[in-house]
Amino acid sequence: MHARKDSLPASILASIRSRKKRLDAAYTEARPRSAGTLIASYNVHKCIGTDRRFDPERTSRVIHEIGADVIALQEADTRFGERTGILDLGRLERETGLIPVPIAGMAKAHGWHGNVVLFKKGLVHDVHQVKLPGLEPRGALVAEIELEQGVLRIIAAHFGLLRHSRAQQARTLVELINDRHEMPTILLGDLNEWRLGDRSSLNTFQSAFGELPAAVPSFPAGLPLLALDRIIANRKGIISEVEAHDTPLARIASDHLPIKALVDLEPVPV
Repeated sequence: MHARKDSLPASILASIRSRKKRLDAAYTEARPRSAGTLIASYNVHKCIGTDRRFDPERTSRVIHEIGADVIALQEADTRFGERTGILDLGRLERETGLIPVPIAGMAKAHGWHGNVVLFKKGLVHDVHQVKLPGLEPRGALVAEIELEQGVLRIIAAHFGLLRHSRAQQARTLVELINDRHEMPTILLGDLNEWRLGDRSSLNTFQSAFGELPAAVPSFPAGLPLLALDRIIANRKGIISEVEAHDTPLARIASDHLPIKALVDLEPVPV
């Protein structure tokens, strides 16, 4: 019998295979870290991979692989009933040094509506658990963390699937930022917004964050086409170019790829 022909044109398949080979080779050896604080966002999809296996240890290995100083996770708790954390945070701390930003009133959950912020070195000054409007239960975790370079406000969020809800959720976060004193602020998470035109809920953020960074496809993990995950800052020049953490393990551990960027809070000489 003849082998079944691929459904995609040979040129496209060859391009995809070549890209994956280059990426695999790039991560074979440890990559040197540049100066700055590495931040990341990762929708862990309740530790269910693209192979449909529930594997929290595999998810932890991807987090270890990223090597972030601050990382926001989405879907790190069970969603229905009593929310329960699904990662071994004790082991993650021993292996990576990452500890969770404390939250109130959630005895068994890792985070707030599945949002968890982990950090390595720093002091947490303030934490707010924000309930976001919309038909689905969604939230944002706001933490002010004193790092070696200075104090940074982190807003970790997971937006809804409905366009109207996303618009409301974006307005809520912009109002929250405007009501508080000015400080370097990073918004990161799965914003579930693939639109880039006038109908995009991301346009709401421009009043607080200015021009948004270029979209970085992160979904689906095996062949990223949509930029659902975002890292944006309220000050120009404090984050480097956002990129996806695209490794063989990350492609199967979740349906989203992690995204990451370097933060530099040092003032730029004039």
